[in-house]
Amino acid sequence: MAGRYGRPRSFLRMRTVAGQVFLLQLAIVVLLVAAAVAALVLQSRADSAREARNRSVAVAETFANAPGMEAALESPDPSAVLQPKAEAARKGSGVDFIVVLNLDSIRYTHPLPDRIGKKFVGDVKPALDGRVVTERVNGTIGPLVQAVVPVFGANGKVIGMVSAGITIERVSGVVENQFPLLFGSAAGILLLTMGGTALVSRRLRRQTHGLGPTEMTRMYEHHDAVLHAVREGVLIVGGDGRLLLVNDEARRLLGLPAQVEGRAVTDLGLDPLTTDLLASGRIATDEVLSVGDRILAVSQRSTDQDGGPPGSVTTLRDTTELQALTGKADVARGRLKLLYDAGTEIGTALDVVRTCEELADFATARFADYATVDVAETVLRGEEPTAARTVADMRRTALSGARHDTGLYPLGSVIRFMPSTAIGAGLLRGEAVIDTNLPALSGWQEQHPARAERLVECGFHSMIAVPLRARGVILGVAMFWRAQRPERFEDEDLSVAEELVARAAVSIDNARRYSREHTVAVTLQRSLLPRGLPDQTAIDAAYRYLPAQAGIGGLGGVGGDWFDIIPLPGARVALVVGDVVGHGLHAAATMGRLRTAVHNFSTLDLPPDELLWHLDELVARIDQDETADDSAGGVTGATCLYAIYDPVSGRCTMARAGHLQPVIVHPDGAAEFAEVPGGPPLGLGGLPFETLDIQLPENSRLVLYTDGLVEDRTRDIDEGLELLRGTLADYAGRTPEETCEAVLRVMVPARARDDIALLVGRARRLAAQDVADWEVPSDPAAVSRVRAEVSRKLTEWDLVEEAFTTELILSELVTNSIRYATGPIRVRLVRDRTLICEVSDRSSTSPHLRQAATTDEGGRGLFLVAQLAERWGTRYTDDGGKVIWTEQLLPPTAPPEH
Repeated sequence: MAGRYGRPRSFLRMRTVAGQVFLLQLAIVVLLVAAAVAALVLQSRADSAREARNRSVAVAETFANAPGMEAALESPDPSAVLQPKAEAARKGSGVDFIVVLNLDSIRYTHPLPDRIGKKFVGDVKPALDGRVVTERVNGTIGPLVQAVVPVFGANGKVIGMVSAGITIERVSGVVENQFPLLFGSAAGILLLTMGGTALVSRRLRRQTHGLGPTEMTRMYEHHDAVLHAVREGVLIVGGDGRLLLVNDEARRLLGLPAQVEGRAVTDLGLDPLTTDLLASGRIATDEVLSVGDRILAVSQRSTDQDGGPPGSVTTLRDTTELQALTGKADVARGRLKLLYDAGTEIGTALDVVRTCEELADFATARFADYATVDVAETVLRGEEPTAARTVADMRRTALSGARHDTGLYPLGSVIRFMPSTAIGAGLLRGEAVIDTNLPALSGWQEQHPARAERLVECGFHSMIAVPLRARGVILGVAMFWRAQRPERFEDEDLSVAEELVARAAVSIDNARRYSREHTVAVTLQRSLLPRGLPDQTAIDAAYRYLPAQAGIGGLGGVGGDWFDIIPLPGARVALVVGDVVGHGLHAAATMGRLRTAVHNFSTLDLPPDELLWHLDELVARIDQDETADDSAGGVTGATCLYAIYDPVSGRCTMARAGHLQPVIVHPDGAAEFAEVPGGPPLGLGGLPFETLDIQLPENSRLVLYTDGLVEDRTRDIDEGLELLRGTLADYAGRTPEETCEAVLRVMVPARARDDIALLVGRARRLAAQDVADWEVPSDPAAVSRVRAEVSRKLTEWDLVEEAFTTELILSELVTNSIRYATGPIRVRLVRDRTLICEVSDRSSTSPHLRQAATTDEGGRGLFLVAQLAERWGTRYTDDGGKVIWTEQLLPPTAPPEH
């Protein structure tokens, strides 16, 4: 075409639009690549110096704070002790030297042994003052960065210094080694971009046929003249639904004003059918539409085929003279309207029964006098159908019609269609069946002769039966009957019925699959949540769990909120509430994993902040494992609140990871939020968790909850929190069960959009007469006195039968503490549901159960304790000590009332 206008088609001359675009894009790409390479080179140099400084400081501080440093500096020969360690640390950390100095800057260590004992070269005055100093120097091994850090003794004074250094060349070498790859990648990107730009320019040149701006303008003028001269309406609609172009004939046929380009198709004032067709962009061929007093044949195609712009082009032909087709056009339009309405009225809910009822009701209102829907039992249970075509037992799920005494099988009946009848044979073949003359009794009556006779008496004259088929599987059968309407079903009605049932079958299958997934998810969630309250006397607890409403939040209300009450040693109890963001199977499964992890960590008797730290590490590892699988969602976003209550002391320790503050309701009715220090949600890492220690008066309430209780679309979260606090204050004197009911009644809307977990615990206190403790001197002779005191206390508690076993247990535990531990030793007895014996000391060493050999003189004491006690274990205290505890079962009448 370029030759047609007398211009040579030379690409090098770049006179075409495509050539100019190619040169512009190529210049931009070259500049961007060059700038990126220059920026990376400059950045690598700056990063090398910073990395050298950070690494030298980190290595020097690590070596200065290493265990045994003070003892080594005070030893007779520090070099003999520190030189091997310094060299090992230097090689392991990748620095060039690690030098240990005394306060006079004399080296104790050096990579070159002949330098040991000589004075260190560098600025050490800040280090002598207790500060870290870094400097960049030119040493014998080249430009380097060295750091000098102080070594503090036990008294907090500087007793020495450690210097570590690394050359810039060593750090920058790693980056510089990547320069060939960097430049190679830049060259590859440049070549790839040039190739891509060339391809784009080639395509643009092909689409414009190598024309210049003047030639394209000339072509547009010819195109515009032809467009408005033809006697066929043409409309072009863009991908955003706006009219881009309309010729004069289309304006005349549709009655459009002069300036309509740029307006939305829905704003043109056309009839609904024409508007729907133009807005949908679907393919149509000679589709008949009635516009005013004209009958138009409309054809429509997409413009985005073969790489074109999004949108559609529509052509209109005036076929008003074809009046003979008017009747059929009306019928077709009515059927299209029926199918369109069916798509909006059938399948509005993910429920099999409801969808069947919608199909039956729609059919009786628009198509038939009576409609029945029979569905296989397996489909109603949400199970996966196995056979593609089979005649199984089907249950009548929906029945719609004016009368109920017609002879049709009643609702809920189980029907097995006989293969010898037309309906049964059609089900086996997966084909629809039409009978236009029921009174002729052509064989359909064999299914149930008595009912068939009753149907004929009630005026039933024609029937259509269509199998409900989805994904090649028969789900059931839909049957349409006419009795009051005189018109019998025709073959054209059969195609309408098949299309109607096909659309409904997809909705029924979707509802079946949803029901199956919902059942699985609910079963999983129920199996992961607590089934009841454990036996404990520390708190009087009550709980509520409300899933989100199906269809609003998640998969049928299945979410990730959970709660727990975990008995701990020493009559203590742990209260846990957590929340996993999201809904569905993944959230429920994640909730189960976190709840199991909390149970496992609680067996270690960790304080709340340490337990949340371990849980955070676990979630981070889970997220890393699932990163490789794009279909697996991460756990990040989970929150947790963990509290431990001790009924002996009344002390409650709490920590939280991104969770809302708990509420404390005092015995006098005052309600306040506990100021538990905030921590990040689980899985984020990087920040520690802190605890809050408070004293809970007896009969005070501790209320734990998830955000679904206070968050709602109709109110701000601060309003929800204040409403919760006020509600708890108003119902302060109620039992935990009554408190739960009152809170849910006030706080929860009719259809909750998120899961809700609520846990209310009323604090109890063990009576003073049920707790006894003694301080034991670090003297083996004191064991006998402890045994005597314990025996007297057990006699007072009417537990004489437990005295011998308890004395053996305490003798072994106290003897071990005297022999191996330091500091004060205390013995405590607690009478609860079990008899609890505790021996505490200041040693952090935990005893371990082992099997003693026959020749060993010792090692059997802890084994004996494990055999005599029901349970035993060790927990660590805040002051660095430990508590060894045992529990012994008591007779049924022995536990006191608290």
